[in-house]
Amino acid sequence: MTITIAASGDAATAVETVVPQLVSDLVASGITAQNPTLWGPDAEEESAKRLGWTEAVVVSTPLLDEIDALREELAAKGVDHVVLAGMGGSSLAPEVITRTYGVELTVLDATEPGQVLTALHDRLERTVLVVSSKSGSTVETASQRKTFEKAFRDAGIDPVERIVVVTDPGSPLDGQAREAGYRVFNADPAIGGRYSALSAFGLVPSGLAGADIRELLAEADAVTVELSQDSADNPGLVLGAVLAGTSPLRDKIAIVADGTHIIGFPDWAEQLIAESTGKQGRGLLPVVLGTDAPEISLGLHDVQVVRLVANAAETREVAPGEVEISGSLGGQIMVWEYAVAVAGRLLDINPFDQPDVESAKVATRALLDDRPAPTPPAFTAEGVEVREVGGVELGDSLESAVSSLLSALTDDGYLSIQAYADRVAYPQLEELRDVLAARTKRPVTFGWGPRFLHSTGQYHKGGPANGVFLQITQTASTDLEIPESPFTFGQLVQAQAAGDATVLADHGRPVLRLTVDDVAGALPALLAAVR
Repeated sequence: MTITIAASGDAATAVETVVPQLVSDLVASGITAQNPTLWGPDAEEESAKRLGWTEAVVVSTPLLDEIDALREELAAKGVDHVVLAGMGGSSLAPEVITRTYGVELTVLDATEPGQVLTALHDRLERTVLVVSSKSGSTVETASQRKTFEKAFRDAGIDPVERIVVVTDPGSPLDGQAREAGYRVFNADPAIGGRYSALSAFGLVPSGLAGADIRELLAEADAVTVELSQDSADNPGLVLGAVLAGTSPLRDKIAIVADGTHIIGFPDWAEQLIAESTGKQGRGLLPVVLGTDAPEISLGLHDVQVVRLVANAAETREVAPGEVEISGSLGGQIMVWEYAVAVAGRLLDINPFDQPDVESAKVATRALLDDRPAPTPPAFTAEGVEVREVGGVELGDSLESAVSSLLSALTDDGYLSIQAYADRVAYPQLEELRDVLAARTKRPVTFGWGPRFLHSTGQYHKGGPANGVFLQITQTASTDLEIPESPFTFGQLVQAQAAGDATVLADHGRPVLRLTVDDVAGALPALLAAVR
C-alpha cells in the first residue's frame, strides 16, 4: 500500500510553495545519505549520530530470525504473555504495532503502584518481560525490572528464562543484563529513541507478542526509495511542508484517526513530533483527537487537522483546510519520521535532541533523595485536594481554581491535562479533555504520567511558552516496594508529578495540581468543576 496525502487550504498552499525549495535543496536525498549539515551547524554534532533510522529496514532484518526463534522457544515452555517495561519510544511504537496487528501486549510504561501490580499479577507463570531502555538507566524501567525479578524468584521461576533486554550496546543495562545471563538484543545506537519504531525497540516486543514484523518491515521498505528522491511527490517532503510550512504557522497539529486500519498511531506520532520540535521557544504541538472533538469544528487559526484515513481523498472530498493521509503502518512510520526531520529544518531547530527532558528527571531525583513532607493543600473540596504550583489564584472552590487556571489561556495557547493515575483502571479520566476543549475553545492535550514526560514533556518546557497545565494525581490505596531501592512506586510517581510541576512553574507556566484518593468517586466533581 502506497502513502497517499491530500491537502486543502493553507496546507495545500504550503505544499505548493515549500516543497519545490526542499527539492531544490536536495533535502530528501540528503536525509537518506545521512547528511548532518541539513539542520545547521548547531545541530550537526547530534545529527551526525542520529540518522541511522533511515537504514532501519536493512539494519533490523537480521533480527527477525532471532526474534522468531525466541518466540518459538518461549511458546514451547508455555510462555505466551508478553509484558513490556519501557518508556517513550520504547513503549509507544510496540503498542501501535501490536494493536494494529491484533495481538496482545501488556505495555507497562507507568509507575503508579496499582497499574504495576495489575501487570505483576496477570499470568506471571506464562509471562516474559521485555525490558527496553536505550540509555539503560531509565528509572521507571529499572524499577519495573527489579520488581519482576523478585516476583519471578518468589514464584520459583528463574528470571534468566523470563527476561529479555533491549538496549544500546555498552549501556549500563547492557552490562548488567549480560552479567546476569539475560537474553540481550542490542539496538543501533545511531537511532534515537523516538525514531526507533523499526529497530529492535519496536520489533522485539512486537515480534514476541506475535505481530507480523516481517510484513511491517516490508511495508517500510516499499516506501524507502520514494522517500529518498528529491521529487515534488515525495510524501515525506509533502507531509513535512504540511506540518511546518504553513504561513502563518499552524503550530497545533490535530491528529485524528478517521477510518484508518492503524490503531493508536496518533499517540506514537505525538511523541515523535513534540519531542523532536518543541525547543528554543518554537515547535509543533500534536493534539490527539477523536472524530467528534470540539477543536475540529472551531476553525481555530493555529490548528492544522490531519486525518488518518483508509483512502485519502478517494472516497470523499478533503474538508476545507484539512489534510488526509493513508497507507500501511510500516510506510506511515517511515513517512512521518522523514516528515518530522523535514519539519525540524523548516523550523530551524535540531529535531534529534531533547534538551529539556532531563530537567524533570533532575527534579524527581532531588525529591526522591530528600523526600520532603508533602506540601499541604490550600483546601480540599469534594474529595479533591487543591494546590497551586505556579501562577494560579485558587479562590475557595474547585470551580474557582479551575477558572483561574483557564483565565491564563491565551488566544494562541493550549491546555495540557496531565493525569498521574492508573490509565488501565481509569480511562474515563480522558473525558475531561473534550469537556475542557468545548469550554475553552482552545486545543487541549491529555497525557498519562509519567509516560508523557518522555514525549510531550519536552515541548511543555522547550516549546512556545503558551501552555497552562492541569495536573491530576492519584494517591495510591496500595503502595509497592521497589527491590533494592530506598523509595516505593508510590513515592516515585508522586516525585515525578511534583518535580515536573515545579519545573513547569520555574519556566513561568501556570500549574494547578489536583490530588484525589478515589479517582472514580472524584470524577463527577472534576467534570462539574471543569464544565
